[in-house]
Amino acid sequence: MNMWIATAQQMRETDRIAIQERGIPSTDLMERAAAALAEEVMSLAGDCAGRVVCFCGPGNNGGDGVACARQLLEAGFEVRCVLVGSHEKMTQDTRAMEAKLAAAGGKLEPFQPDDAEFAAWCLEANVMVDALFGIGLNSDIRGDALTAVHMMNTCDIPVVSADIPSGVETDTGRVLGEAVHAARTVTFTLPKAGHYVGKGGLCTGKLTVADIGIPKDLVDALDCPVSTVEAADVRLPRRPLDAHKGDFGRCAILGGCVGYTGAPVLAAQAAVRSGAGLVSVGVPTPIWAVAAAKLDEAMPYPLPAGKEGQLSLEAGEVIHHKLAGCGVCLIGPGLGRGNGVAAVVRHLLHEIHIPVILDADGINALEGHIDVLDARQGLHTVLTPHDGEFARLGGDLSDGDRLGAARRFAMEHTCCLVLKGHRTITAFPDGTAYINTTGNPGMAKGGSGDVLAGVILSLLGQGLPARQAVPMAVWLHGAAGDLCAQEIGEYGMTPTDVVAALPRVIKESVE
Repeated sequence: MNMWIATAQQMRETDRIAIQERGIPSTDLMERAAAALAEEVMSLAGDCAGRVVCFCGPGNNGGDGVACARQLLEAGFEVRCVLVGSHEKMTQDTRAMEAKLAAAGGKLEPFQPDDAEFAAWCLEANVMVDALFGIGLNSDIRGDALTAVHMMNTCDIPVVSADIPSGVETDTGRVLGEAVHAARTVTFTLPKAGHYVGKGGLCTGKLTVADIGIPKDLVDALDCPVSTVEAADVRLPRRPLDAHKGDFGRCAILGGCVGYTGAPVLAAQAAVRSGAGLVSVGVPTPIWAVAAAKLDEAMPYPLPAGKEGQLSLEAGEVIHHKLAGCGVCLIGPGLGRGNGVAAVVRHLLHEIHIPVILDADGINALEGHIDVLDARQGLHTVLTPHDGEFARLGGDLSDGDRLGAARRFAMEHTCCLVLKGHRTITAFPDGTAYINTTGNPGMAKGGSGDVLAGVILSLLGQGLPARQAVPMAVWLHGAAGDLCAQEIGEYGMTPTDVVAALPRVIKESVE
């Protein structure tokens, strides 16, 4: 099922309650965290014990690393446990773990990066453990800690990070100067945003969420408005035996112009392949014959166009007539960027009172006219921008906090925002947001966004609530892309391949 995303403050407070109010010894929590780390290290090392270097800070994250070093030593590993930081600043729990390490025959040694013998030993290690900072970091890494991060990143030895890779800001995924590029990360109790989003999300590697004994009722009581979307969350209803095409949505697409005939076609094909009952496609007259030749199942129709081959203002009246009886409309794929087109889009947003998905040039039409979006409050409006389009809408990604920016925009403008990119974020007006967990670099090709827009259109048209339809559409789109990458590779896969893969991933999602 979907995983709640906890903030650093929530985790600190939950730990405090568990220790101070529920009486759970903090060292017990630390031992369990260390055991989860050690298990991941042993998994990476393979069948036989090997060499492990544990880089530990003076805080409790370092205590997890020290306890992990002792457990690995007891399991037969050669272990060097290194303190990166001041011994005087070590927490009480970390000191307790140092004493237990010494009793087991180990040693917490000072970090001496210029020691040739230490450097040579590290180069022969099988695994490194990053237990420098954990979730508390809020400023750029400097000094010896930065040197340790450099060592972990340049030794070509897999790293297991404790809680979150050092250098990643927990709640945003920003990289604070430099961050460890972990092969695996073991986090505790719940995942955090920094495991998925931002540049820090690229540092996580394989993520394991370990239960370290925080009482379930404390976790269940957390208010976590952000969660991931997992395969188990994507469930589509089985269709009744007496269904007909009108039961599965009357969907409209408005798009295309001379030079951009493929975009509305891809969106329409994706809508059909993801289950839409009826799909009509309005395109400018000069490209109607091309669209009609490519579309067998969808219904293309011509719209008045200007001399540039884009929709003209006269198209509005025809569109109004064609939208009668439609339940949802996608505006934007391949429309082109002209003053006349933008005016048509803004006019339609004022006049039509059905859910609308705005993609590509439908989004660009709002540049400088965000009031048109605000005026649709109470109506479902879904926007699917990439970063550049988001900036033209007034979205601010300058601080690297994509999750925060998406949530703020959706709340301020009462819309559903799908901020596309690595770990696409779907945000809703009430502040809730969903982080997608599917997709791959092979989808970074022109046309992928059109396919996604078509899947969103289809699921909304079939009557699913937006809160279900939109995150599920994003997940299905990415899962279809992952299937293509697995079968034909990221380099050669195309958006058309993704469309063709949709039925197979959807089949697995039907209850």
